[in-house]
Amino acid sequence: MHNERINIDLEANKSAVAYSIPIGPTHPALKEPIRFSFELDGERIVGVDIKPGFAHRGIEYMGMRRNLIQTLYLSERICGICSISHPLAFTMAVEHAAGIEVPPRAQAIRTIIGELERIHSHILWAGVGAHELGFDTLLHLTWNVREKVMDLLESLTGNRVDYAIPIISGVRRDIPEEKVHLAAEALDYYKRLLQDLIDAFLHDKSVEMRTKNVGVLTYDEAIALCAIGPTARASGVKKDVRQDWPYYGFADMEVRAITPEDFGREPVGDVYDNIIVRVLEVAQSIEIIERCLETMPSGELMSIPKIPALLAALKKAEGEGIGRHEAPRGEVFHYIRLEADVEEPVAWKVRAPTYGNLMAWVPKFLGDEIADIPIIAASIDPCMCCMDRMHFVSRDGDQSTRLKEELVRLSREKTRRICG
Repeated sequence: MHNERINIDLEANKSAVAYSIPIGPTHPALKEPIRFSFELDGERIVGVDIKPGFAHRGIEYMGMRRNLIQTLYLSERICGICSISHPLAFTMAVEHAAGIEVPPRAQAIRTIIGELERIHSHILWAGVGAHELGFDTLLHLTWNVREKVMDLLESLTGNRVDYAIPIISGVRRDIPEEKVHLAAEALDYYKRLLQDLIDAFLHDKSVEMRTKNVGVLTYDEAIALCAIGPTARASGVKKDVRQDWPYYGFADMEVRAITPEDFGREPVGDVYDNIIVRVLEVAQSIEIIERCLETMPSGELMSIPKIPALLAALKKAEGEGIGRHEAPRGEVFHYIRLEADVEEPVAWKVRAPTYGNLMAWVPKFLGDEIADIPIIAASIDPCMCCMDRMHFVSRDGDQSTRLKEELVRLSREKTRRICG
């Protein structure tokens, strides 16, 4: 039904198309490479074609040529902003396949770091959104207050990005009692700041005029296109992995999906609703972290505490496993297959949230104007380096993959042609 609506719109507007404009793969409004081709009737967008694939890094291929501990740290580098989400999903998948239990204290620590990253990511996104609106004062405000959570993450893990906390069977670092007060101070800081964020983003006339009824994704469209994360929840779809497939301690917390209704607004699915969901999720993450700190169980950090013993156990493991984690952008999904006497994963497949939300861009763009392109593009909080895959199809339709040696040869040939 959704696709029919889009097709009807495009067919009806074909005669009105005056010209096309390309945006990307590099453009001041884009933080990562992707190519859009817009069909326009005056200032109004009547057609859009999306072409990803400019940032492929071959991480899955590399991961299947390393042992599982080495691949874990590779998974952490899929995305800098979701640098806890991918290793958490990866470790869950491996633990599922190998039948390894995670101690309760390690589960609580994983939850805390994951929710701290959600606070960091949502505030970062708010700043990017403000920048796309041309509101750089608000950008600098949000990125300034974001420093508090990054300082806390550095204190707890040793790193501001790529925290290296998860390890298969548990976590590498504890949160000692003497550092709990640092977390409490940071959470109090954000609780005091929350109303200021609400006022700055949800009660500011400039932001309202640029985001209300802009980039609309209706409930039916979100369902039809399988949107995930805040993009789906902004349209009123109550979908959240922590609610629907609760992992770690989320089953006891009864976490529920945040929608614009929690702000007293009927969901429209516009950019304004995307802001509502992310701001309210900051408050939700604060509550989750506080509960984890209050009820932190004692006990071991790893069920298999020695790395040689862990590697030996993983080498004997055989089976398939999946890991699902509600990242700030939406569901991160990892699939792994292990075979006995093989150190490397036989198969590893990653689905990042941007892949799930890519087609939601189409109805969001249609009907809006050129000036809205940057904020609509930013509304799904895209990450191209997480998502991109590479596939080759020759002119005669033959499908193939190309190995490193051939790619190096082709690159050198092109360089010689360019340089004469």
